[in-house]
Amino acid sequence: MTERAIADRDIADALCEQVRSAYDARTPLRIVGGDTRAFYGRPVEGQALQMAEHSGIVSYDPVELVVTVRAGTRLSDLQEVLAEKHQMLGFEPPMFGEASTIGGAVATGLSGPRRPWAGAARDFVLGTRIITQEGKLLRFGGEVMKNVAGYDLSRLMAGAQGTLGVLTDISFKVLPIPTATHSLRLAVGLDEALKKLAELGRKPLPITAAAWHQGKLFLRLEGGKSSVAATQASLGGEPLDASFWRELRDHTYAFFACNDGQALWRLSLPPNTAPLALDIPEADIFYDWAGSQRWVKTTLDASTLRDACSAVGGHATCYTPQAQSGVAEPFTPLNAVVEKYHRNLKAELDAHGIFNPGRLYAAF
Repeated sequence: MTERAIADRDIADALCEQVRSAYDARTPLRIVGGDTRAFYGRPVEGQALQMAEHSGIVSYDPVELVVTVRAGTRLSDLQEVLAEKHQMLGFEPPMFGEASTIGGAVATGLSGPRRPWAGAARDFVLGTRIITQEGKLLRFGGEVMKNVAGYDLSRLMAGAQGTLGVLTDISFKVLPIPTATHSLRLAVGLDEALKKLAELGRKPLPITAAAWHQGKLFLRLEGGKSSVAATQASLGGEPLDASFWRELRDHTYAFFACNDGQALWRLSLPPNTAPLALDIPEADIFYDWAGSQRWVKTTLDASTLRDACSAVGGHATCYTPQAQSGVAEPFTPLNAVVEKYHRNLKAELDAHGIFNPGRLYAAF
């Protein structure tokens, strides 16, 4: 795979024209890339704004660790281009299918197992080009490590799920692929695993992923050869195939297959949070991000899960589509103050509600 192997198509003008027409006619738009993340959030009804053809590498400077790419570019293609230069996307975005696009990865703001140690998707976004509600193509941010102070609309787009504008181009900071890597598995109970993870987190160790499930603690070490080798020797354990982390990232690991009636939830919790008092079998809880992110398969209702998370300063998100789960709100409802800011922002950037209406919350 080379940069020239990726289809180089700039259809920004056509996309702007479609947005202008939708704005004038007050027609809702459903922004579609690879459509591999359609399960995430509320369903959207509207005219499809197809982004997949808007693809290609706009620029790539391996020395400066910066790449600019069109939103419809397949994530797998971008990763191959970066790998040729021994570089990668630091936030390790989930794929959820071969058609997965980089625009969808940023719009959902989802990050993989490396997130607690490297940063979230928005931390790697340097700049963007965005189609506004009036159909104007504007540039925000830049292609350098430092950004100007003030309102950062580029990073605001990460996780907004297309409700504030249409991402066309995105500039990223990329990272070198570590020179050494080793994954291992330790037989350890949950309480001991959480205690051990808290201890390891206080040390300067080359850990870039940590998970626990059914008596097994999974760790990934990445960095310099000597550091990885020394940590490996200190921790011991059994070797673990690196494909484990890819399967965890993309939800192809066996755990993510739900039984009838179960819904898949992501519990986002503060570091070092103890096990929650929930009536859920241990086998149906997967601890990721050293315990800060917990995947739960359950038939419990949304309020029970969210109350338990809220009590410790966290929140819960349902990953099973509404049609299957029956969960009215996949995302934790906002408090009054935060909701006010969300509404004001939406009104400012999408006054007529044409961009993915209802995707995040029913009211906007």
